[in-house]
Amino acid sequence: MAMATYPSPVNKLLTYGDCRKFQEIPNYIEELGFSSEHIPDLIRMATDQQLNSSDLDGLEIWAPIHAWRALGQLRAEAAIEPLISLFHELDDDWSSSELPDIFGKIGPAAIPALQAYLADSSHDSYDRATAATSLTKIAENHPDTRNQCIAILTQQLELFADNDIELNAFLIGELIDLKAVESASVMERAFAAERVVPFIVGDWNEVQVSLGLKDPTEVPERKFSLEERIDYFALKPQSQKPRGFSTTSDQKQKKKNKKNKKRK
Repeated sequence: MAMATYPSPVNKLLTYGDCRKFQEIPNYIEELGFSSEHIPDLIRMATDQQLNSSDLDGLEIWAPIHAWRALGQLRAEAAIEPLISLFHELDDDWSSSELPDIFGKIGPAAIPALQAYLADSSHDSYDRATAATSLTKIAENHPDTRNQCIAILTQQLELFADNDIELNAFLIGELIDLKAVESASVMERAFAAERVVPFIVGDWNEVQVSLGLKDPTEVPERKFSLEERIDYFALKPQSQKPRGFSTTSDQKQKKKNKKNKKRK
């Protein structure tokens, strides 16, 4: 039924293959002849609730991933809002891992919508963190936007007292990736207020090493055990657990495993 709802060549993505078996991301434009005229159907496929359903068990479950990859290659600005909605509508490792790269390809046009999503406290902190990573990918792919993206991430971190402590840690992680030494003072204040989960990015000393502000020999190495991480997140409500985290009673994770769509 799903095959009949998509015109050629978009319908070919329904049987294109298991994404785990591809060593490299295909060039969908070259191989399937996608162009701007196919963007609406690719958006529809990427956000198709049936195809994204855990009740399916076949190659079609990979079609949305192929679709959003194609949208990234087409730099489809029309896909910005629909793809951002997947941050909270999907709960698998593929969306949180790949969508930031897609926005990195789409480019600066996505910055305002990502900024708005990041600033919206009604969204889960981990979904907001995906928006933050998307901004980092845009800055990396489009160096002329680096200052703008750093300013957005830093502005959100300045609200560390109101942010979840996990979100603060992820924001610092993005700023580290962008070598944002200029944001160090805000990071320091967040650590001083004890509003950062230390085992996500390290403590303030370790962050300074990552930013090149301290030599590694000045900072003793600290390690957090798996038990410490589990003990911490076991106390958090489900909406605040990181993607991929599960407990033995976490039925949602079991459903993801049954779908066998988790990144390996």
